Order: sequence, then C-alpha cells, then structure tokens
Amino acid sequence: MIKKPEIRYYISSLDETVEQFGRRIRDYWHVENKVHHVRDVTQGEDGSRIRVSALPVLFATARNLALNLYRDAGETNMAQARRKAGYGLKLLKKLFRMK
Repeated sequence: MIKKPEIRYYISSLDETVEQFGRRIRDYWHVENKVHHVRDVTQGEDGSRIRVSALPVLFATARNLALNLYRDAGETNMAQARRKAGYGLKLLKKLFRMK
C-alpha cells in the first residue's frame, strides 16, 4: 500500500521565508521526537499515576537524567538502553563511568 503524503497548512505572522518557516517546524518536531515522545512512550510518563506535591517534577527530572546519561554513554535507542540498564550493572557502571 502506497502511503499518501500528508499536507499541513500553516498561517503565520512571522516575517520568514517558506524555507525558514519549514526549518522552524522541523526543529520543533525534532525536539518533540527526541525528548517528549521518548518520555511519553519509552518511560511511560503520560501513564504515570504520581500526582502528589513535588513528586511529578522530581520523577520528570529523574527521567531526563536517565535519558541524558544514556545519550552521553553513546546509546541511540532509549528503549534498548533502558532494558539493558535493567538487566544488570554493566550499563549502569558505564553510565556513571565506574570501573
């Protein structure tokens, strides 16, 4: 089955060329796909039942720390990195640069 291209229409008061505006939109979705989607899908943030006082912010910070540690260690697949970190200490030691 051939996938039909999706068309999006945008209205803007910005004084930019079409190329600049397109780059702005792609940059936004790059952030969405790199951070928010990973936090929502891989880490299950949207399904979290944590709602008490400062705990949601604390857990979001912990999730961001985990993602940054994975990326700093050279991991590109966050779901796979999370699974590997859960299997044992090998990746965790690498993340924290422990011998």
